[in-house]
Amino acid sequence: MQGKFSPRRWGSPGAERFGWPAGWSRPVCRKGRRRRSQSTSRAADEGSPEPGPELARVEAALFLSREPLTTRKLAELAGVADGTRARTLVGQLAERLRRRGAAMQPVEIAGGWQLLTQPRLADWLGRLLGGPEDARLSPAALETLAAVAYRQPATRAEIEAIRGVQCGELLRLLMERDLLRIVGRADELGRPFLYGTTRNFLQVFGLRRLEDLPPIDQTRTTAGRSDAGASLIATGAIECA
Repeated sequence: MQGKFSPRRWGSPGAERFGWPAGWSRPVCRKGRRRRSQSTSRAADEGSPEPGPELARVEAALFLSREPLTTRKLAELAGVADGTRARTLVGQLAERLRRRGAAMQPVEIAGGWQLLTQPRLADWLGRLLGGPEDARLSPAALETLAAVAYRQPATRAEIEAIRGVQCGELLRLLMERDLLRIVGRADELGRPFLYGTTRNFLQVFGLRRLEDLPPIDQTRTTAGRSDAGASLIATGAIECA
């Protein structure tokens, strides 16, 4: 249906700027103008067309999950064809959120994908919510964690040889924090436990995989700590008490 036309007066002093002499009238389609205005406003707010059902389900699954989701698990939850399709949709979601300047973004972490807030909001969120109580480690605990992370799988004797002191209690503490776990036994006398890092370790330090750990030889020793401990501090994920 065509919109109704009505004259619009251009009698203001600035009308000549638009090529319309003062006192002239111009036909305006009110209905069409309203539709164009709404369409333009919607495009400005969203920056892209409405997401398809698959993309919406992927976003919802990531939003609700408290743990990183592998592409296979994400495909299963979102009802898409396979992990390859899920990865493609995650890429589209990341671009969509980036264009909108959204507060969250999908991040590949600990072997999966998780919807996390933008790093630029970290300080503000920290003041708003307060940091977790277990976000601080003593220098000794951090060095022990670093020794395992870079040497794993490692026995307690190997870790103590690196640090030069006993670390049984520290290993227990780090296991309680879900940063370390027992991954097996060594093929030597007494079959001692082998220690390794957990998936939570990757999440806490923002790593996709262990290969993403910062190289030790590229990090200076900090305040007498080992190079490995300084490397973990450099990630900024855990503060040193």
